[in-house]
Amino acid sequence: MTRSIHKVAVLGAGVMGSGIAAHLANVGIPSLLLDIAPKEPNEKEKAKGLTLEDRAVRNRLAADAIEKLKKQKPAPLSKKDHIQLIEAGNMEDDMERLKEVDWIIEVVVENLEIKKKVYEKVDEFRRPGSIVSSNTSGISVEAMAEGRSEDFRNHFLGTHFFNPPRYLKLLEVIPTKDTNPEVLSYMKTFGEDVLGKGVVETKDTPNFIANRIGTYGLLVTVREMLARNFSVGEVDSVTGPAIGRPKSATFRTLDVVGLDTFIHVANNVYEQVEGEEKEVFRIPDFMQQMKEKGWIGAKAGQGFFVKKKGEKGSEILELNPATMEYEQRQKLKTASVEASKQAKSKADKLKALAYANDRAGELIWNIMKPVLLYSAEKVYEIADDIDAVDRAMKWGFGWEMGPFESWDALGVEKSVARMKEEGETIPAWIEEMLASGITSFYKQDGGSQSFYHKGDQKIVEESKKIIHLKGLKAQDRVIKKNTGATLLDLGDGVAGLEFHSPSNAIGMDILQMINEAVDETEKNFEGLVIGNQGKNFCVGANVAYMLMEAQDDNFFEIEMVARKFQQSMGRIRYSKKPVVAAPFQMTLGGGAEVCMPAAAIQASFETYMGLVEVGVGLIPGGGGNKELYLRQLEQTPPGVNVNLTDIAANVFETIAMAKVSTSAHEAQERGFIRPQDGISANADHVLHDAKEKVLFLAEQGYQPPVAKKIPVAGEAGYAAMLMGAKTMKWSGYLSDHDLKIAQKLAHVIAGGKVKEGTYVDEQYLLDLEREAFLSLLGEPKTQARMQHMLVKGKPLRN
Repeated sequence: MTRSIHKVAVLGAGVMGSGIAAHLANVGIPSLLLDIAPKEPNEKEKAKGLTLEDRAVRNRLAADAIEKLKKQKPAPLSKKDHIQLIEAGNMEDDMERLKEVDWIIEVVVENLEIKKKVYEKVDEFRRPGSIVSSNTSGISVEAMAEGRSEDFRNHFLGTHFFNPPRYLKLLEVIPTKDTNPEVLSYMKTFGEDVLGKGVVETKDTPNFIANRIGTYGLLVTVREMLARNFSVGEVDSVTGPAIGRPKSATFRTLDVVGLDTFIHVANNVYEQVEGEEKEVFRIPDFMQQMKEKGWIGAKAGQGFFVKKKGEKGSEILELNPATMEYEQRQKLKTASVEASKQAKSKADKLKALAYANDRAGELIWNIMKPVLLYSAEKVYEIADDIDAVDRAMKWGFGWEMGPFESWDALGVEKSVARMKEEGETIPAWIEEMLASGITSFYKQDGGSQSFYHKGDQKIVEESKKIIHLKGLKAQDRVIKKNTGATLLDLGDGVAGLEFHSPSNAIGMDILQMINEAVDETEKNFEGLVIGNQGKNFCVGANVAYMLMEAQDDNFFEIEMVARKFQQSMGRIRYSKKPVVAAPFQMTLGGGAEVCMPAAAIQASFETYMGLVEVGVGLIPGGGGNKELYLRQLEQTPPGVNVNLTDIAANVFETIAMAKVSTSAHEAQERGFIRPQDGISANADHVLHDAKEKVLFLAEQGYQPPVAKKIPVAGEAGYAAMLMGAKTMKWSGYLSDHDLKIAQKLAHVIAGGKVKEGTYVDEQYLLDLEREAFLSLLGEPKTQARMQHMLVKGKPLRN
């Protein structure tokens, strides 16, 4: 049957329930958010004369949860007005409305009996064929479905989101023995394509995959800290990026998650396992004391860390588990830590620490070894294969490498030999793997990857919507390359331009390759995708290069580069074949300037786009001012009088305030992305979706835009923008140098000293922009801002 989800009911309006409703709204799906009806009005409601008969009282819990979404950080909603897609209700009056929805997701308290009572009601009111799922973090899905109708059981499964649902990629899908395979398949596809998740099918075991392995690893780390007298801060200083884990490392992660939540998840395993495993999941006494004191983390204002004001301002202190007092934060400094920082690859970083004969090495080895062995022991109990475990840990806990990928990085033979020397028992299947001559869990063969699975090799299965640039390179699909960028054949007549300079910063090498890419595309391809698979799409131009040349008074060279940048953006805009930009994550300064001239943008849902040059004392110099102004101008509906001053002022404010979107949807609101441009919910699908957009445009007979004269706000607009800037200066919001930057920016956006409504060409605006950019670059205060940004990583106010 053809199945679709157009509306959802979310049962339970707590942090997770409301967060899931928010994420559904982000992808355009309306939901009915239901919670219990209060037993009596609160004081505010009584003061208004409301009673239990009033819907405002009966829907209070869900309505309050929706209101809280507006204030939560990080923002659960990608666009403020998405909140209109969430409707409040309660589980007494609105259960009949379950017939309206295609999917019912239960997110009530983690108590089996309570959940079963909710499902009894759901079974009574749901429409046959509608999907029902639980967001449980570890309760048996089979047990929840007991006693329900056959149609309920056939359409029931676990769908475990990770918090916060908008940002964490993992969605664990847990079928029961009665789940219809078609329902399971549909929900996996829906989760990946519509919700943008990394979907992993798991077995119905305590805490499933990610929380089982992740909780074990965290508790092993705590015990190692206590046994060897490490401090909380010392552990966090080496269990984050140094070993491919998030910056929050171990204890900061626990503070963010909430110690109460963590203890609940750990106890769920503790109560269901036996022997040595049970002992590992026993919560240490000092953590129980923390919970009793209410020191449960960020939401309580203190946990393993607390921020306090001292003589030198605010400082972060760490908890001493032995004394339960807060002390100065410590870091572990050893030779292996420094060696790890110098290592280039993830594998070399890990080996530098894990095999070191110092305190850091002892700590890393002693926390990694048990996690690797535990993962190997439990893999076929909790998952179908090792790849599922690795994906779950990467997507759910933010690890760069899963347990088995980490084991490969350490070297399986070498690490197993050491484990045996230390008296460890190696799981039989790993012994068999090594005995057969296979010395790594994963194997790369050209563009495909496989992994060891029960005596054989199993191909890594992925959606056809995932394009791996690294894999294309392995297939000899490189057309041309230089130090900053590579032009690839993406297949189906589409070329792909990948940036790979440090931080993907734009320099002459990338500009050269942009021009060559457009040339090649116009001759031999249907169109071009500009995208990459780095940490960020592009964080702007090469600031270090510009500063060095400016300090050497080499303005002729800088002016040439600025012209080249503008000219290259013009090649993108006026390419005879469609160019589609595929931005994601940080797309700042020059990164935004690369995207805006493209025929279309296909952005990742999490795209943070902005023209932020004022942060280093400059204005955009690659055509960004002109492009943002043009976009705002183009969005004025036909027949509506254009107020050029208002448009210019809006562009001026966006650039002068260095506004950066917090999502692709917000980038649309700010004018960086057009309403007709695409947004991919799944970041892994962005290149594929951009490629499809190129093919669609080509099939439609794409024609490049025709250069036209542009009406500008002129002197009237300049005066309005300058007055706004001076008002901010008089109010203490701008420094003298800020005002100088604002004056230059206003002059460029207004189109210079011409009458309002004057039509000018693009080159005229580009010349104004380049002149202002270069003059600001020669300012000592701008150079000081650039230096500060390079050294400190944050703006200087001077």
